[in-house]
Amino acid sequence: MDNQLFDYSPIVERAPIHWPGGARVAFYVGLNVEHYAIDRPSTSIFPDTRALAPDPLNYGWRDYGPRVGIWRLIESLDRHQVRASVMLNSDVAERYPQIIRAGRERDWVWAAHGRNNSILQADMSPEEERAYLTEVIGTIEKATGRRPRGWLGPALTETFRTPGLLAELGLRYVLDWANDDQPYRLNVPGMLSVPYSIEVNDIQLFVGKSLSGPDFVRIVKDQLDQLYADSADSGRVMSLVLHPFVINQPFRHTYVDQALEYVVNHPGVWVTTSDEIADHYSGDL
Repeated sequence: MDNQLFDYSPIVERAPIHWPGGARVAFYVGLNVEHYAIDRPSTSIFPDTRALAPDPLNYGWRDYGPRVGIWRLIESLDRHQVRASVMLNSDVAERYPQIIRAGRERDWVWAAHGRNNSILQADMSPEEERAYLTEVIGTIEKATGRRPRGWLGPALTETFRTPGLLAELGLRYVLDWANDDQPYRLNVPGMLSVPYSIEVNDIQLFVGKSLSGPDFVRIVKDQLDQLYADSADSGRVMSLVLHPFVINQPFRHTYVDQALEYVVNHPGVWVTTSDEIADHYSGDL
């Protein structure tokens, strides 16, 4: 079938985007704060046990994030004065309220990221999906005091109805379609796609490709430098996608700190949030 969600738009034929203060690259940290069910398979570091229930090996690896890793990351974000754009499972609100409290104190942006990362919505009926999205968004709004304006599906999953349902619920952008260096309008009234990286993403780099910490720093630098070069005539977006159970393992943590140091001190970078990128882009058109 033909794609009706968005049109083909080569980046060289678009009107220029101008970021605040003459910045050339809008940068945000996409911080995934997730909950995983103990009796369902999910993201795994060791596939041989992933079908077991319980699976202490893989569940424990993931559970390191909310217990330890995120608190280490918060120290780095505070040190570099980076305000996170949080991809939030609504189950986090009930199970890890200390994380919600820490984020509210720092005025983090909250993008809805499904109920948890063990349930995908791709096979839901229209009625099931509408009820699911309504519950997820309402739970996050109640816990954070702020209604989400963006959406990232668990494992970047959607149905063909998802953007329209999200628009009905008052959201303004999705992050699932990682196909561009700039925001663009979907063929759904009021909805944008905001860039999100599936490659400059700690799960892909460390778990998928087994790269080292120095490799990670080099990739972040190369990504930013290339986007900066590309942005001479029109602004670009760079997301740095982080999962605390991956990047904030003790032996990796120093490298995210080095990467953030490079980004925040790079000329022409607007260190911002996914919400602010969507807002500014909408105002530019």
